[in-house]
Amino acid sequence: MSGSGSVRSFVALELDPPLRQGIGELQKQLRPRLGDVRLVRPEGIHLTLRFLGEAAPSQLATLQSALAPAAAACPPAEARVAGAGTFPDRGSPRVLWLGLELPEPVLLLQRACERAARAAGFEPELRPFRPHLTLGRWRDRAPRPELPPVDLGTTRLTTLTLFRSELRQEGALYTPRARFALGGPVEPAR
Repeated sequence: MSGSGSVRSFVALELDPPLRQGIGELQKQLRPRLGDVRLVRPEGIHLTLRFLGEAAPSQLATLQSALAPAAAACPPAEARVAGAGTFPDRGSPRVLWLGLELPEPVLLLQRACERAARAAGFEPELRPFRPHLTLGRWRDRAPRPELPPVDLGTTRLTTLTLFRSELRQEGALYTPRARFALGGPVEPAR
């Protein structure tokens, strides 16, 4: 759906500043191994729970009202940030990722986001959810890099966010449209 008023959007968990700093340091360490990869700015890295694509304002309003109780039902959580790899699993890599081990309440939150997206009129996501943080993307064919073991420890997940995504020449710009505290009160829609 690309039309008047539609907005490219996604639902994600925000990352804390110490993790973003650690990711920036990791990217600097990995850079010489990666060839012609376009690294994501650390401040733009997030854990996507549901990509929406182009969304009408009415869809976003419906979705937003469902995200509040979903976030309230999920307590703040600790997630281990470890492992690095590429997508797809075979052939030329397109995406460099950092892995996350999520506790069950966050996996339930992801499924609630999927249900909310479908109820708001979005097509079902056909790919299985694979928790990861995108560190970079290759535009052209590239050899698969050798990646060292990575373990950045744990991070605290506290905020579910509905983001607007604007694609720009210098990289995507993500703007929060609505934030919901995990385990927090459900605030009335405005």
